Amino acid sequence: MEYFDFHTHAFTDSLAERAVGSLVGTSGIMPFTDGTLGGLKRLMAERSIGKAMILPIATKPKQQKNINNWAAEIMGDGIYCCGSVHPDAEDAAEEVERIKALGLCGVKFHSEYQMFCPDEERMFPIYEKISEAGLIAVFHGGWDPYCKGEVKATPKSFAHVAEQFPNMKIVAAHLGGMKLWDDVEEYIAGKFDNLWLDTGIVSKYIDDSRFLRIIKLHGIERVLFGSDCPWDDPADEIDLINRQPLNNKEKKLIFYKNAEMLINSVLEQE
Repeated sequence: MEYFDFHTHAFTDSLAERAVGSLVGTSGIMPFTDGTLGGLKRLMAERSIGKAMILPIATKPKQQKNINNWAAEIMGDGIYCCGSVHPDAEDAAEEVERIKALGLCGVKFHSEYQMFCPDEERMFPIYEKISEAGLIAVFHGGWDPYCKGEVKATPKSFAHVAEQFPNMKIVAAHLGGMKLWDDVEEYIAGKFDNLWLDTGIVSKYIDDSRFLRIIKLHGIERVLFGSDCPWDDPADEIDLINRQPLNNKEKKLIFYKNAEMLINSVLEQE
């Protein structure tokens, strides 16, 4: 079986030790790599994963350009990257255009780190630029063990965004809302053709019956295998998917074909 892990993280070599150490201190969760690109590639090789999407996050406005430059530099040899913009950056919309020019695949948002709700109107000019560029908007979804306070990225907020921007390709990570499974089923599962769900680290927080119900309700063709590596071993999500009563065609769609089709829909516009 081929695998395209659509949800991974890595940091520059100079930043990785400090960034991973801080997140471990906050959550108590031990990583499965050292947080570097090299560490990710080694684990990919061990798990026979041929392709991966790296999702960097600009936690401050001043970080976005450097992060996006680095992401563009490491693309290739099975590594795909989204860029990131910060909602408080005055040039966030313009940076989306630069992300497109750099050849990146989309824009990664994390409401808890960037302090915004996905359906805030101040985000709409950024989404308009993403839609015009044909890029993917990737959102963290639901609870996050590394953050405290109210969950901002809710399934209901994704429903509002999908309604307002029907031409924007949206990926709601963590099956649309970690630990908000009732809301996932109520507000987004199976309701939007422009919205995909990834499986990042959900193996630790969902039972098999609920997982199967959500992916069937949403549609297998819009589910993406993802691990949230280094915060989970990709083998855990592979096992979760393999345990389900899915045929080989359905598993291929989740494990790599859906991701390839989504990426191709972006690259074909360049």
